[in-house]
Amino acid sequence: MDFSPGPDEIAFRQEVRAFIQANLDPETHQTMVEGRVPSQAQLKAWQKTLSERGWAAAAWPKEYGGAGLSPSERVIFMDELHQAPAPEPLSFNTAMIGPVLIRFGTEAQKQRFLPATSSLDIWWCQGFSEPGAGSDLASLRTRAVRNGDHYIVNGSKIWQGMGHHATWMFLLARTDPGAKKQAGISFMMVDMKTPGITVRPIITIDGRHEVNEIFLDNVRIPLENLVAGENEGWNVTKFLLSSERTNIARIGMTKHLIRCIKRFGSAAAAKAAGIEAELKILEITQLRILEDMKGATAADPRSSILKLKGVELRQAASELLLQVAGAKAWRILPRLDATPSEIAAIAPNYFSLRAASIYGGASEVQKTIIANTLLGLKA
Repeated sequence: MDFSPGPDEIAFRQEVRAFIQANLDPETHQTMVEGRVPSQAQLKAWQKTLSERGWAAAAWPKEYGGAGLSPSERVIFMDELHQAPAPEPLSFNTAMIGPVLIRFGTEAQKQRFLPATSSLDIWWCQGFSEPGAGSDLASLRTRAVRNGDHYIVNGSKIWQGMGHHATWMFLLARTDPGAKKQAGISFMMVDMKTPGITVRPIITIDGRHEVNEIFLDNVRIPLENLVAGENEGWNVTKFLLSSERTNIARIGMTKHLIRCIKRFGSAAAAKAAGIEAELKILEITQLRILEDMKGATAADPRSSILKLKGVELRQAASELLLQVAGAKAWRILPRLDATPSEIAAIAPNYFSLRAASIYGGASEVQKTIIANTLLGLKA
């Protein structure tokens, strides 16, 4: 397989780069350069801009409002976003619930949710992890009991990214407590304005409010919001997590960190060379996997390689950047042409990235998946 960019791919990269330069709001760009989290308004405005161009859901088929980009084009598109830097489309929408509805949703669900999901008129959050059921997701205890044309849901979810902004949540609930753990789970969607939902903020070590705890107290979810069949949620979840883990590699973000490291001189650049070499190998691996996943209807366990190694390299780059910045790591970048002595607030991003080896499936879980499914080392 030839991974050298052809004329069409070179032209597409130039097209994406020119579009970002022409359309990204300068204040949003400045926010990204400074390493700060864009506001809700900034994210919505940028995703609407991408949606109007057809790029908000780059991987979706065109018939569902996506761009239908090839695997190499998708890599180029995300790479240019991350290196600009510009916000990427909200992954809960475009890399998680969107592909799930395209694969498992009814036609009514697709018509109702996909356009608003692409444009961010609906802001989704993920209701998977619970206290005591994170990496061991099949141990979840949130219960959904069928009552007429609704499910009555009780339980709690934790570490819900952007849950305080969300207008809808997709969640897992146990609908058959007597079945094997994975067999008794259902996947459903709920409007966050539904009575009985409480969102409680969690402030993390980097000082940000990004995650939350969500409580569900006798929440009524219409049967029409069930995705796939009752007790079919585990198959849906495996498909979703495969898509999420492919997206979590975020190779362009690591490239951006390496570029920041190099601003501290040749000695820092030499230290980054090893990370940069491994990143190139991962980029080729990502292209191979994405090419093989075209049209796939099942989860690809190789996405765990991308998640595991992508996070390891991003964390390594963030740690090296912290080291070379030293005391300057807490300085805020005041302008786009700043010198290394005015580098962005590096320390908060370093702390934030510590969680990357947990969300989307902990590194230990990814290693187990790789060992069991790819290496045949089942215990």
